[in-house]
Amino acid sequence: MNVHKNARLTPRGRVLMVEQIESGVPVKQAAAALGMSERRAHVWLRRYRGGDRQLLDRSSAPHRIAHGTAPAVVDKLVELRRQRQSGPAIARALGMAVSSVGAVLRRLGLNRLDRLEPKPAVIRYERQRPGEMIHLDIKTLGRVGRPSHRVTGNRRDRVVGIGWEHLHVAIDDCSRLAYTEVLPSLGREDATGFLNRAVAWFARLGVTVERVMTDNGSAYRSKLFASALAQAGIRHIRTRPYTPRTNGKAERFIQTSLREWAYARSYLSSYHRNQAIGPWIDAYNLTRPHSALGGISPFQRLNNLLGNDS
Repeated sequence: MNVHKNARLTPRGRVLMVEQIESGVPVKQAAAALGMSERRAHVWLRRYRGGDRQLLDRSSAPHRIAHGTAPAVVDKLVELRRQRQSGPAIARALGMAVSSVGAVLRRLGLNRLDRLEPKPAVIRYERQRPGEMIHLDIKTLGRVGRPSHRVTGNRRDRVVGIGWEHLHVAIDDCSRLAYTEVLPSLGREDATGFLNRAVAWFARLGVTVERVMTDNGSAYRSKLFASALAQAGIRHIRTRPYTPRTNGKAERFIQTSLREWAYARSYLSSYHRNQAIGPWIDAYNLTRPHSALGGISPFQRLNNLLGNDS
């Protein structure tokens, strides 16, 4: 319920006030006790006696608009909009004010061009074997020199221009087991080095990486990265341009890591933040329940798939 910030009473309080009046308390006395005008108390009383027993807030929108846009004009406006014409172009074609066209488009939810097309259906998939698909991605993070004004509340503590660092992530599509490193760049050398170390880390757990999915970043399109994949016998799959949902498991993992690690608390420096990712990723892999896995951890899922006892 979204009660007006200056409202004297909630709907429940209004009903209680009216019930007091109905039991014999004078309207003026009941209104004064609650800091309300007698006139407003009569309004609630009239609505209550008219059958409205909840006394909820009503919409302030008028029931009728005297000079509203005719339905035929709205239909023509929608037709032109679906031809991807702009608001000013539609206004010129129909002889309307640009502001009127904009108001109609907002009311119909057509004020943005991306709303003209239906949303693509969500296609969820999961590989059957650990290592069958590993998702790679990179998230750029601002370095932490010291607690800034956003933490201390003092604008003189503002920190400007201390650089960036980059969270590289690798997550197994089947088990959701994740490997991470914070590296100084997102260039081809760091991306390729991370790939090699991630593949070796998965191998120590008994997982052979067969495919790697990445976006179309320059590091992932480099010859150095391609050579490392070829040497490891790994197939490279790229996402569709401008379609990050294709690599959704990596995107989702990054959101979780930002919420539960990077921005979970205030860090004194980047060093302290980077030291905290180790314990967090261990908990994520070993003990944290994963909703997509039926409430078990990624490591438990891996052991179940590999037939291990522990």
